[in-house]
Amino acid sequence: MYTTELADEACRDVREVGGKALGLAEMVADELPVSPAFTVVAAAYRAFLAQGDLRAQLDGILGNIAKPGDGAAYDKAERDILAVLGQTPLPSDVADQVRTSYEKLCRDTGVPDVAVAVRSSATAEDSVATSFAGEFETWVDIVGTADVLEHVRKCYLSVFSSRVLSYVAMKEIDPYSIEMAVVIQKTVRARAAGVMFTISPTSGDRSKIVLEANWGLGLSVVGGEVTPDRYVVEKVGLVVAERIMGDKRVEYRRGDALVEVPEDRRDAFCLTDAEVLALARFGKRLERLHGGAQDIEFAVDEELPDGSNLVLLQCRPETVWSNARRGPVFDPGGSVMSWISGSITGTNGGTYGAVDATHTSSTH
Repeated sequence: MYTTELADEACRDVREVGGKALGLAEMVADELPVSPAFTVVAAAYRAFLAQGDLRAQLDGILGNIAKPGDGAAYDKAERDILAVLGQTPLPSDVADQVRTSYEKLCRDTGVPDVAVAVRSSATAEDSVATSFAGEFETWVDIVGTADVLEHVRKCYLSVFSSRVLSYVAMKEIDPYSIEMAVVIQKTVRARAAGVMFTISPTSGDRSKIVLEANWGLGLSVVGGEVTPDRYVVEKVGLVVAERIMGDKRVEYRRGDALVEVPEDRRDAFCLTDAEVLALARFGKRLERLHGGAQDIEFAVDEELPDGSNLVLLQCRPETVWSNARRGPVFDPGGSVMSWISGSITGTNGGTYGAVDATHTSSTH
Protein backbone atom coordinates (compact mmCIF):
# COMPACT_ATOMS: atom_id res chain seq x y z
CA MET A 1 0.00 0.00 0.00
CA TYR A 2 1.49 3.32 -1.07
CA THR A 3 -1.36 5.73 -0.23
CA THR A 4 -3.67 6.17 2.74
CA GLU A 5 -6.49 8.53 3.70
CA LEU A 6 -6.37 10.71 6.79
CA ALA A 7 -9.14 8.74 8.51
CA ASP A 8 -7.32 5.41 8.02
CA GLU A 9 -5.51 3.85 10.98
CA ALA A 10 -2.43 3.54 8.76
CA CYS A 11 -2.20 7.34 8.72
CA ARG A 12 -1.44 7.26 12.45
CA ASP A 13 1.95 5.58 11.90
CA VAL A 14 4.41 8.48 12.00
CA ARG A 15 7.20 6.25 10.67
CA GLU A 16 5.28 5.88 7.41
CA VAL A 17 3.40 9.18 7.07
CA GLY A 18 5.63 11.74 8.83
CA GLY A 19 4.72 14.42 11.32
CA LYS A 20 2.69 16.58 8.98
CA ALA A 21 0.32 13.81 7.89
CA LEU A 22 0.09 12.44 11.43
CA GLY A 23 -0.94 15.86 12.70
CA LEU A 24 -3.71 16.04 10.12
CA ALA A 25 -4.84 12.48 10.85
CA GLU A 26 -5.05 13.20 14.56
CA MET A 27 -7.10 16.32 13.88
CA VAL A 28 -9.51 14.24 11.79
CA ALA A 29 -9.73 11.68 14.59
CA ASP A 30 -10.51 14.51 17.03
CA GLU A 31 -13.20 15.83 14.67
CA LEU A 32 -11.31 19.03 13.93
CA PRO A 33 -11.78 20.71 10.53
CA VAL A 34 -9.21 19.93 7.86
CA SER A 35 -9.25 20.08 4.08
CA PRO A 36 -9.72 16.66 2.36
CA ALA A 37 -6.45 14.87 1.71
CA PHE A 38 -4.59 11.60 1.28
CA THR A 39 -0.99 10.65 2.02
CA VAL A 40 1.65 8.97 -0.12
CA VAL A 41 3.47 6.92 2.50
CA ALA A 42 7.22 6.60 3.01
CA ALA A 43 7.19 3.11 1.50
CA ALA A 44 6.68 4.80 -1.88
CA TYR A 45 9.82 6.89 -1.31
CA ARG A 46 11.79 3.77 -0.46
CA ALA A 47 10.50 2.10 -3.61
CA PHE A 48 11.61 5.16 -5.62
CA LEU A 49 15.18 4.99 -4.26
CA ALA A 50 15.30 1.19 -4.66
CA GLN A 51 15.12 1.40 -8.44
CA GLY A 52 18.17 0.24 -10.34
CA ASP A 53 21.48 1.38 -8.88
CA LEU A 54 20.22 4.72 -7.52
CA ARG A 55 21.47 4.08 -4.00
CA ALA A 56 24.96 3.25 -5.25
CA GLN A 57 25.04 6.45 -7.31
CA LEU A 58 23.84 8.51 -4.35
CA ASP A 59 26.44 6.92 -2.09
CA GLY A 60 29.15 7.89 -4.55
CA ILE A 61 28.01 11.51 -4.71
CA LEU A 62 27.60 11.89 -0.96
CA GLY A 63 30.95 10.23 -0.36
CA ASN A 64 32.66 12.99 -2.35
CA ILE A 65 31.74 15.63 0.24
CA ALA A 66 35.12 15.70 1.88
CA LYS A 67 34.72 18.65 4.24
CA PRO A 68 31.63 19.15 6.40
CA GLY A 69 30.47 22.75 6.27
CA ASP A 70 31.72 23.28 2.73
CA GLY A 71 28.71 25.02 1.16
CA ALA A 72 30.03 24.69 -2.37
CA ALA A 73 30.40 20.93 -1.92
CA TYR A 74 26.78 20.59 -0.82
CA ASP A 75 25.62 22.71 -3.74
CA LYS A 76 27.53 20.44 -6.13
CA ALA A 77 26.11 17.33 -4.47
CA GLU A 78 22.60 18.71 -4.91
CA ARG A 79 23.21 19.34 -8.62
CA ASP A 80 24.72 15.88 -9.13
CA ILE A 81 21.88 14.14 -7.28
CA LEU A 82 19.29 16.14 -9.19
CA ALA A 83 20.90 15.01 -12.44
CA VAL A 84 20.40 11.39 -11.33
CA LEU A 85 17.02 11.51 -9.58
CA GLY A 86 15.58 14.18 -11.85
CA GLN A 87 15.49 11.69 -14.69
CA THR A 88 14.04 8.85 -12.60
CA PRO A 89 10.26 8.32 -12.79
CA LEU A 90 8.13 7.06 -9.93
CA PRO A 91 7.73 3.27 -9.90
CA SER A 92 4.67 2.33 -11.92
CA ASP A 93 2.81 0.78 -8.99
CA VAL A 94 3.40 3.90 -6.89
CA ALA A 95 2.20 6.13 -9.73
CA ASP A 96 -0.91 3.97 -10.22
CA GLN A 97 -1.93 4.24 -6.56
CA VAL A 98 -1.30 8.00 -6.41
CA ARG A 99 -3.36 8.41 -9.58
CA THR A 100 -6.24 6.36 -8.14
CA SER A 101 -6.22 8.29 -4.85
CA TYR A 102 -6.15 11.65 -6.63
CA GLU A 103 -9.09 10.65 -8.82
CA LYS A 104 -11.01 9.64 -5.67
CA LEU A 105 -10.21 13.03 -4.10
CA CYS A 106 -11.66 14.69 -7.19
CA ARG A 107 -14.84 12.64 -6.85
CA ASP A 108 -15.11 13.24 -3.10
CA THR A 109 -14.79 17.01 -3.49
CA GLY A 110 -16.97 17.16 -6.61
CA VAL A 111 -14.23 19.05 -8.46
CA PRO A 112 -12.71 17.51 -11.62
CA ASP A 113 -8.93 17.94 -11.56
CA VAL A 114 -9.19 19.51 -8.10
CA ALA A 115 -6.35 21.88 -7.23
CA VAL A 116 -4.23 20.49 -4.41
CA ALA A 117 -1.30 21.34 -2.20
CA VAL A 118 1.52 18.82 -2.44
CA ARG A 119 3.18 18.90 0.98
CA SER A 120 6.35 17.19 2.15
CA SER A 121 5.89 15.17 5.35
CA ALA A 122 9.30 13.78 6.22
CA THR A 123 9.44 11.05 8.82
CA ALA A 124 12.20 12.96 10.62
CA GLU A 125 10.30 16.26 10.48
CA ASP A 126 8.89 18.15 13.50
CA SER A 127 10.42 16.18 16.34
CA VAL A 128 11.34 18.38 19.27
CA ALA A 129 14.96 17.28 19.25
CA THR A 130 15.57 17.66 15.51
CA SER A 131 13.20 19.96 13.64
CA PHE A 132 13.22 19.82 9.87
CA ALA A 133 10.19 22.10 9.55
CA GLY A 134 10.76 24.46 6.65
CA GLU A 135 13.60 22.42 5.17
CA PHE A 136 11.40 20.53 2.70
CA GLU A 137 9.16 21.71 -0.08
CA THR A 138 5.43 22.40 -0.46
CA TRP A 139 3.61 23.44 -3.61
CA VAL A 140 0.05 24.73 -3.89
CA ASP A 141 -2.50 24.87 -6.70
CA ILE A 142 -1.22 21.73 -8.42
CA VAL A 143 -3.85 20.54 -10.92
CA GLY A 144 -4.18 17.20 -12.70
CA THR A 145 -2.68 13.74 -12.28
CA ALA A 146 0.50 14.39 -14.22
CA ASP A 147 1.45 17.46 -12.18
CA VAL A 148 0.59 15.72 -8.90
CA LEU A 149 2.92 12.83 -9.77
CA GLU A 150 5.69 15.22 -10.78
CA HIS A 151 5.44 17.16 -7.52
CA VAL A 152 5.50 14.00 -5.43
CA ARG A 153 8.83 13.31 -7.10
CA LYS A 154 9.96 16.88 -6.38
CA CYS A 155 9.24 16.28 -2.70
CA TYR A 156 11.57 13.29 -2.87
CA LEU A 157 14.28 15.41 -4.48
CA SER A 158 14.03 17.99 -1.68
CA VAL A 159 15.52 15.45 0.75
CA PHE A 160 18.80 15.95 -1.08
CA SER A 161 18.80 19.74 -1.32
CA SER A 162 21.99 21.51 -0.34
CA ARG A 163 20.44 23.01 2.79
CA VAL A 164 19.12 19.64 4.01
CA LEU A 165 22.41 17.85 3.32
CA SER A 166 24.31 20.56 5.15
CA TYR A 167 21.94 20.43 8.10
CA VAL A 168 22.01 16.64 8.51
CA ALA A 169 25.80 16.72 8.33
CA MET A 170 25.92 19.36 11.06
CA LYS A 171 23.60 17.22 13.23
CA GLU A 172 25.45 14.00 12.31
CA ILE A 173 22.28 12.44 10.92
CA ASP A 174 22.30 9.73 8.27
CA PRO A 175 20.51 11.30 5.27
CA TYR A 176 18.91 7.93 4.52
CA SER A 177 17.23 8.03 7.95
CA ILE A 178 15.05 10.81 6.56
CA GLU A 179 12.24 9.24 4.54
CA MET A 180 9.66 11.30 2.68
CA ALA A 181 5.91 10.90 2.82
CA VAL A 182 3.76 13.37 0.88
CA VAL A 183 0.37 14.88 1.76
CA ILE A 184 -1.93 15.62 -1.21
CA GLN A 185 -4.56 18.04 0.11
CA LYS A 186 -7.33 20.05 -1.53
CA THR A 187 -6.24 23.65 -1.91
CA VAL A 188 -8.13 25.93 0.42
CA ARG A 189 -9.44 29.08 -1.25
CA ALA A 190 -8.24 31.27 1.54
CA ARG A 191 -9.78 34.64 2.26
CA ALA A 192 -7.14 34.84 5.00
CA ALA A 193 -4.59 32.47 6.49
CA GLY A 194 -1.74 32.31 8.92
CA VAL A 195 -0.11 30.61 11.88
CA MET A 196 -1.16 30.11 15.49
CA PHE A 197 1.03 29.24 18.48
CA THR A 198 -0.51 27.96 21.70
CA ILE A 199 2.36 29.61 23.57
CA SER A 200 3.89 33.03 23.03
CA PRO A 201 6.79 32.24 20.67
CA THR A 202 8.63 35.39 21.72
CA SER A 203 8.33 35.14 25.51
CA GLY A 204 7.35 31.53 26.20
CA ASP A 205 4.22 32.67 28.07
CA ARG A 206 1.98 29.59 28.17
CA SER A 207 -1.08 31.62 29.15
CA LYS A 208 -1.20 33.20 25.68
CA ILE A 209 -2.24 32.05 22.21
CA VAL A 210 -0.69 34.11 19.40
CA LEU A 211 -2.01 34.26 15.83
CA GLU A 212 -0.51 35.99 12.79
CA ALA A 213 -2.46 36.26 9.55
CA ASN A 214 -2.66 37.99 6.19
CA TRP A 215 -5.16 38.10 3.37
CA GLY A 216 -5.02 35.15 0.97
CA LEU A 217 -2.90 32.03 1.42
CA GLY A 218 -0.51 31.69 4.33
CA LEU A 219 2.59 31.61 2.11
CA SER A 220 3.07 35.36 2.58
CA VAL A 221 3.11 34.98 6.38
CA VAL A 222 5.47 32.04 6.53
CA GLY A 223 7.69 33.52 3.84
CA GLY A 224 7.98 36.86 5.65
CA GLU A 225 6.69 38.80 2.66
CA VAL A 226 4.31 40.88 4.76
CA THR A 227 4.01 42.15 8.30
CA PRO A 228 0.88 40.20 9.25
CA ASP A 229 -1.88 41.16 11.65
CA ARG A 230 -1.14 39.85 15.13
CA TYR A 231 -3.68 38.73 17.69
CA VAL A 232 -3.00 37.70 21.29
CA VAL A 233 -5.64 35.65 23.13
CA GLU A 234 -5.75 34.91 26.85
CA LYS A 235 -6.16 31.15 27.28
CA VAL A 236 -8.10 31.57 30.50
CA GLY A 237 -11.43 33.14 29.62
CA LEU A 238 -10.64 33.17 25.88
CA VAL A 239 -10.60 36.92 25.30
CA VAL A 240 -8.71 38.83 22.61
CA ALA A 241 -6.17 40.74 24.66
CA GLU A 242 -4.27 42.43 21.84
CA ARG A 243 -4.68 43.25 18.15
CA ILE A 244 -1.84 44.74 16.13
CA MET A 245 -2.51 45.84 12.56
CA GLY A 246 0.04 44.56 10.06
CA ASP A 247 1.37 46.00 6.83
CA LYS A 248 -0.57 43.82 4.41
CA ARG A 249 0.32 45.14 0.96
CA VAL A 250 0.55 41.84 -0.93
CA GLU A 251 -1.17 38.44 -0.83
CA TYR A 252 -1.25 35.09 -2.61
CA ARG A 253 -4.66 34.53 -4.14
CA ARG A 254 -3.24 31.43 -5.79
CA GLY A 255 -0.02 29.62 -5.06
CA ASP A 256 2.12 30.95 -7.87
CA ALA A 257 2.42 34.72 -7.53
CA LEU A 258 1.99 37.65 -5.19
CA VAL A 259 -0.64 40.27 -6.00
CA GLU A 260 -1.31 43.65 -4.44
CA VAL A 261 -3.94 43.91 -1.71
CA PRO A 262 -6.61 46.49 -2.60
CA GLU A 263 -6.30 49.61 -0.48
CA ASP A 264 -9.67 49.12 1.24
CA ARG A 265 -8.37 45.87 2.79
CA ARG A 266 -4.87 46.99 3.74
CA ASP A 267 -6.08 48.82 6.84
CA ALA A 268 -8.70 46.25 7.84
CA PHE A 269 -8.00 43.29 10.12
CA CYS A 270 -8.14 40.08 8.09
CA LEU A 271 -9.70 38.04 10.92
CA THR A 272 -12.79 38.87 12.96
CA ASP A 273 -12.72 38.45 16.73
CA ALA A 274 -15.17 35.56 16.34
CA GLU A 275 -12.75 33.80 13.98
CA VAL A 276 -9.78 34.46 16.25
CA LEU A 277 -11.59 33.01 19.27
CA ALA A 278 -12.87 29.99 17.32
CA LEU A 279 -9.32 29.28 16.16
CA ALA A 280 -8.03 29.71 19.72
CA ARG A 281 -10.55 27.09 20.90
CA PHE A 282 -9.20 24.71 18.28
CA GLY A 283 -5.68 25.53 19.49
CA LYS A 284 -6.54 24.64 23.08
CA ARG A 285 -8.07 21.33 21.96
CA LEU A 286 -4.96 20.50 19.95
CA GLU A 287 -2.69 21.37 22.85
CA ARG A 288 -4.67 19.00 25.10
CA LEU A 289 -4.66 16.33 22.40
CA HIS A 290 -0.88 16.44 21.97
CA GLY A 291 0.05 17.24 25.56
CA GLY A 292 2.14 20.30 24.74
CA ALA A 293 2.34 23.64 22.94
CA GLN A 294 1.51 23.52 19.22
CA ASP A 295 2.41 25.41 16.05
CA ILE A 296 -0.71 25.40 13.83
CA GLU A 297 -1.37 26.62 10.29
CA PHE A 298 -4.93 27.66 9.46
CA ALA A 299 -7.04 29.30 6.76
CA VAL A 300 -10.46 30.89 6.34
CA ASP A 301 -11.97 29.31 3.22
CA GLU A 302 -13.92 31.91 1.25
CA GLU A 303 -15.85 29.16 -0.54
CA LEU A 304 -17.45 28.00 2.71
CA PRO A 305 -20.16 29.75 4.80
CA ASP A 306 -19.43 31.55 8.07
CA GLY A 307 -19.30 29.10 10.92
CA SER A 308 -17.80 26.30 8.86
CA ASN A 309 -15.12 28.20 6.97
CA LEU A 310 -12.19 27.69 9.36
CA VAL A 311 -9.79 24.99 8.19
CA LEU A 312 -6.73 23.68 10.03
CA LEU A 313 -3.93 22.96 7.58
CA GLN A 314 -1.18 21.58 9.77
CA CYS A 315 -0.28 20.97 13.39
CA ARG A 316 3.14 20.22 14.83
CA PRO A 317 4.87 20.55 18.20
CA GLU A 318 6.15 24.02 18.99
CA THR A 319 9.93 23.78 19.08
CA VAL A 320 11.23 27.23 20.01
CA TRP A 321 10.71 26.77 23.74
CA SER A 322 10.78 22.99 24.02
CA ASN A 323 14.52 22.76 24.72
CA ALA A 324 15.30 26.42 25.39
CA ARG A 325 17.87 26.94 28.11
CA ARG A 326 17.47 30.70 28.36
CA GLY A 327 15.23 33.45 27.10
CA PRO A 328 15.79 34.66 23.54
CA VAL A 329 16.65 38.14 22.48
CA PHE A 330 13.90 39.49 20.21
CA ASP A 331 12.40 42.62 18.79
CA PRO A 332 8.96 43.02 20.41
CA GLY A 333 7.81 45.10 17.44
CA GLY A 334 8.85 42.52 14.85
CA SER A 335 6.92 39.72 13.23
CA VAL A 336 6.69 36.40 15.04
CA MET A 337 7.74 34.63 11.84
CA SER A 338 10.71 37.00 11.48
CA TRP A 339 11.77 35.96 14.97
CA ILE A 340 11.35 32.26 14.11
CA SER A 341 13.37 32.67 10.91
CA GLY A 342 16.09 34.58 12.74
CA SER A 343 16.26 31.92 15.43
CA ILE A 344 16.72 29.21 12.82
CA THR A 345 19.62 31.00 11.20
CA GLY A 346 21.07 32.06 14.54
CA THR A 347 20.87 35.77 13.77
CA ASN A 348 18.77 36.51 16.85
CA GLY A 349 21.26 35.10 19.28
CA GLY A 350 18.61 32.92 20.96
CA THR A 351 18.90 29.27 21.89
CA TYR A 352 16.58 27.90 19.22
CA GLY A 353 19.12 28.10 16.45
CA ALA A 354 21.57 26.24 18.64
CA VAL A 355 19.09 23.55 19.61
CA ASP A 356 17.29 22.95 16.30
CA ALA A 357 17.78 23.55 12.70
CA THR A 358 10.78 25.81 10.34
CA HIS A 359 6.66 26.55 7.37
CA THR A 360 5.54 25.31 6.09
CA SER A 361 7.73 24.63 3.60
CA SER A 362 9.73 25.90 3.08
CA THR A 363 8.16 27.02 0.22
CA HIS A 364 6.01 26.85 2.68
